Amino acid sequence: MEAKLKWLDDPRVFRVNQLPAHSDHRFYRDQTEADQEKSTYVQSLNGRWGFKFANNPMERPEGFYKLDYDRSDFGEIEVPSEIELNNFAQINYTNITMPWTGKIYRRPAYALGDNKEEGSFSKGGDNTVGSYVRHFTLERGLKGHDVHIVFEGVERAMYVWLNGHFIGYAEDSFTPSEFDLTPYLADGDNLLAVAVYKHATSSWLEDQDMFRLSGIFRDVNLVAQPEIHVQDLKIDAQLADDMQTGNLGLALKMTGQPGSVQVEVNDQIGAPVVNQWLKADENWTMAPVQLNNVHLWDNYHPYLYQLTLTVRDAADRVVEVIPYQFGFRKVEIDKDNVLRLNGHRLIINGVNRHEWNCHRGRSVTLGDMHTDLATFKENNINAVRTCHYPNQIPWYYLCDREGIYMMAENNLETHATWQKSGQDEPSYNVPGSLTQWKEAVLDRAKSNYETFKNHPSILFWSVGNESYAGDDILAMNDYYKAVDPTRLVHYEGVVHTKEYRKRISDFESWMYLSPKDVEAYLKDNPDKPFIECEYMHSMGNSVGGMGSYIELLDRYPQYCGGFIWDFIDQAIEVVDPVTGQKSMRYGGDFDDHHADNEFSGDGICFANRSPKPAMQEVKYYYGLHK
Repeated sequence: MEAKLKWLDDPRVFRVNQLPAHSDHRFYRDQTEADQEKSTYVQSLNGRWGFKFANNPMERPEGFYKLDYDRSDFGEIEVPSEIELNNFAQINYTNITMPWTGKIYRRPAYALGDNKEEGSFSKGGDNTVGSYVRHFTLERGLKGHDVHIVFEGVERAMYVWLNGHFIGYAEDSFTPSEFDLTPYLADGDNLLAVAVYKHATSSWLEDQDMFRLSGIFRDVNLVAQPEIHVQDLKIDAQLADDMQTGNLGLALKMTGQPGSVQVEVNDQIGAPVVNQWLKADENWTMAPVQLNNVHLWDNYHPYLYQLTLTVRDAADRVVEVIPYQFGFRKVEIDKDNVLRLNGHRLIINGVNRHEWNCHRGRSVTLGDMHTDLATFKENNINAVRTCHYPNQIPWYYLCDREGIYMMAENNLETHATWQKSGQDEPSYNVPGSLTQWKEAVLDRAKSNYETFKNHPSILFWSVGNESYAGDDILAMNDYYKAVDPTRLVHYEGVVHTKEYRKRISDFESWMYLSPKDVEAYLKDNPDKPFIECEYMHSMGNSVGGMGSYIELLDRYPQYCGGFIWDFIDQAIEVVDPVTGQKSMRYGGDFDDHHADNEFSGDGICFANRSPKPAMQEVKYYYGLHK
């Protein structure tokens, strides 16, 4: 294990034995399960887990994953949840500054070639460790199959063992991590063990403006692999320039040897649109099928077609059913640099949305998502930026269904490495053009694309947030352009690096630029449309100047609107020990030093999801361009 701890300090090691990212499709044993949305191929491991907290790696229970280890002093923790919100560790909020600044000297690994505290993440300091254990027995539907484990989200670096055997290692807190458990599964009781480290070199890549939390904060599932299985699904729904003709193609990656795959597509009233059979000699691809007079997907009419794949073995027995809804829409920038959707000018009435619950932190619930979407609809909000990381998978399906335009952002922000004391100072900027970081950030872009590529709600990919610019970010931009010409790419950070401006991002974007400066750009024969990825910082008695931005929409078609910072306060509700009253606490209210205090409270909703007065302003002005 000591050798493996060095991975925490090495930016070149970010996934070990982790399976490649793939589409987020759900799969079922038969059509009945699909109709009920309950798969017997899936077994949840959510619930109470054994748990031991350590203040640093040197105090961790070394060898806790072994079958004969004495875990009698372990307590319990709920999965999913945040370690800090279970009173095991210090709650802390910072915006730009790294949490350890002023406590321990650290510089990004390999950035200077002179790390004064080599091994700082693995040797101690403020790097807390959560040691998790969970016993399980495979449910009937999983027995006899290869079995994978999927962690939907773990902050920030984790090691996984099964029955004492090392399974794998993963970073990237906000994308699914999947491992194959099959070689080490037992017939009866199994012991799963996970060590979660709050910090690794990936912490430099996840310097988002938020409470710095850790733990297994999203769902954990065992997933059986049918003997014949669609491992990856790519839906290619292209809309022709006439905005009436659709071309639908499919590409599948299969495991096992199926006899056939039936492809059925129905419209919203259940009428059949496509019914084809794929066989092995077709390489599991469906050549584009032309559909006439297709219904278009947009915010006003989020029309979704129903795709169903039915996988059969050589004996014609059904082994897997996959439902997936998709839509036809076309997003583009025209010759006049106007953003268009389905041929019409597109105006973004958007918000940035952190995943947040005032009791559960980033471990948000499906109910939270439904509430947020209802608020969007009530207040003329038509778009969301997943600031600054991929969200829970159900959110994407809900945005498809509700017609919410999405800017889908990578899990990347390195603010502290290039901005110090409010000034640009990129002497140890990450990732920059450093080869040591390139594969890690590219992997984040690939995971974002591969997981969510089939969602019509995603109009724009974002390579990250506030990470300056360099060859590594250029590589992410180029990756998205290569794999997905149907969407646009956004990155704001090129405003700091003019030499990359024409090479990165389809948009001009400058956070919190004043209306007069936005207008100056729009007046000067703009070569890119202008989008506000963050504007109208909603802190305190704010959002009052919104009209100055909104009026630009009527005068300049190259102006796209934007995304308000932000949707919901990050605050934690507690019961005051003196008054007995419930109250919201922000950064600095938990004896956390240093902290950026109430700067975490800049939503148009309070942390309990009730609207602030600013919401009235948002509803009015966004309602002018519905």
